[in-house]
Amino acid sequence: MDYIRITKENIDKEHICCAMSGKQCLAKKEWLKQRFDEGLVFCRSVERGKCFIEYIPAENAWLPIEAEGCLHINCLWVSGALKGHGYAKELLARCVNDARAQGRKGVCILSAEGRKREFLADARFLAHEGFSTADVSDCGITLMYLPLSPDAAPPKFKPCAKHPQAAEPGFVLYYTDQCPFTCYWVPRVAETARAHGIPLTIHHITDRETAQNTPAPVTTYALFRDGKFLTQGIQSDKKFLALAGKADS
Repeated sequence: MDYIRITKENIDKEHICCAMSGKQCLAKKEWLKQRFDEGLVFCRSVERGKCFIEYIPAENAWLPIEAEGCLHINCLWVSGALKGHGYAKELLARCVNDARAQGRKGVCILSAEGRKREFLADARFLAHEGFSTADVSDCGITLMYLPLSPDAAPPKFKPCAKHPQAAEPGFVLYYTDQCPFTCYWVPRVAETARAHGIPLTIHHITDRETAQNTPAPVTTYALFRDGKFLTQGIQSDKKFLALAGKADS
């Protein structure tokens, strides 16, 4: 498979395969543009489809982690007809080779205990590629790690992510523009909550410092209820109503 690296120079004319068209795509592209000078790499397949990797130096990642000297993979996604051809392995190898070239101590990525969770990497695939669990949040989300230096300390969650808890009552949502699907679904869920009288507090994270101190192990989308972490899965309006125990009417 041939791959294209998205840069500031070509992003306006290139497709980014994780994004839908329209406003969602523009929001994601703007987020990427602001990260390129911070070392972000976005590499996708030449063929159209969801086949890409996005990674960044961990010190610039929008996550509450301590991972000095590592690269953090924001997203590794291969789906549809492109699955089953070894492309995820190829993309991961590109990241690991880049980390070695930069003299990085390792590579880390978010996954989860137990079954595969949406928008998180597959732990079984990562383990097969040499990753191991470096830290585990109370909500079962894990920080997996591939060391590239024998003296490298494993990365870890900050306490706010290790023990995720929202302060406000009712539903509380933290999200960023890092995932284009939030741009589409968060306003719809907000409107649905208002229409059904469901308490919902929304925190739109728009800077790295806030992201790195968010009380959740995931910042692209983290939904709480009465202080307890519920899911990192982006909710549609119907899914949100089901979580709230209300039928769509």
